[in-house]
Amino acid sequence: MIQAIMSFSREDVSELSDAEILALSRKTPATFAVLVGRYEAPLLRRAKAILRSEEEAEEAVQDAFTRIYLYADRYQAQEGATFSSWAYAILNRVAYTKYQKLKSERGSRTELEPEAYERIADREDFVADLTARDEVLATLAKLPEAAARILALQFLEGKTQEEIAASEGASVSAVKTRVHRAKKLFKATFTKQR
Repeated sequence: MIQAIMSFSREDVSELSDAEILALSRKTPATFAVLVGRYEAPLLRRAKAILRSEEEAEEAVQDAFTRIYLYADRYQAQEGATFSSWAYAILNRVAYTKYQKLKSERGSRTELEPEAYERIADREDFVADLTARDEVLATLAKLPEAAARILALQFLEGKTQEEIAASEGASVSAVKTRVHRAKKLFKATFTKQR
């Protein structure tokens, strides 16, 4: 294998098309570095535009190059489509999947502002409060969406039942019934997870 790699000079390989280098890299993996050199910077720019994080973008580009190499045998040149469009399609799938995962993770946790640390630093019961809040949020996540929403509106956002009725387009008595049912469901779910 080393002899096969050495039989090509860097100049010979760099003059080949992307598709030719990809095909050659299946036999001599070291030639794949030429594609990485050609596309690393532009793919990284694209990944940063999607993920807004240098570290996450670098990881997405690495994943994309891995997939490009692993699925090299699936690449087929098509009229009007180049290797670069195939590479960008793979990167886009990887980056958008990572973006969705990060978005759902960010939705389940909130970063504290420095001022918040200062306000809570003196509270001895902060950890107990934080644990209780985490348990409440975990239980709400297990409830049906309608029940979780009605409880969050009243107990987390502090809205009155009249305000909830106006925003939900329902009567106050309907909101009271929904809150009552949701509280029962919350209690049952909370008791199960303990």
